[in-house]
Amino acid sequence: MEKINLRCAKISDSNEIYELIESYAKNGEMLHRSLNSIYKNIQKFIVIEEKNKIIGCGSLHVSLKNLAEIKSLAVNKNSQRQGIAKKIVEKLQYNALYLGIHKIFVLTFKTIFFKKLGYKIVSKKILPHKIWDECINCYLFQNCREIPLMRDLNDH
Repeated sequence: MEKINLRCAKISDSNEIYELIESYAKNGEMLHRSLNSIYKNIQKFIVIEEKNKIIGCGSLHVSLKNLAEIKSLAVNKNSQRQGIAKKIVEKLQYNALYLGIHKIFVLTFKTIFFKKLGYKIVSKKILPHKIWDECINCYLFQNCREIPLMRDLNDH
């Protein structure tokens, strides 16, 4: 693998982030994010680039005083199984700790990856703010198959 660069996202990265997320969303592997949503939340994203091309992204969204969500975690299919997603999650966890947040959750279709990183499946019932804040507007709300996992960073 070539040298990779992990950094905060810039507005100029928005189209590449959008295309990366859409490559999974169109297959039902993650939720769609509009380009406008990416622009509005660009300060929450980090990216990994290789040869000036974004090969991975993820974002951290603060939900409550001591709770944040990892969203839009995606790695280019040609760059998978190289530890890129793990690097992104570790950086987002570091950012959460820097903010004073110790609990992180994720809603995902891919539980095995997060379980390997110490996340545990939890009930959606403990995330009511999430359900009513964003999920209620999702087209999958009634038939959501995403699984919530959480990790307390103090436990590790």
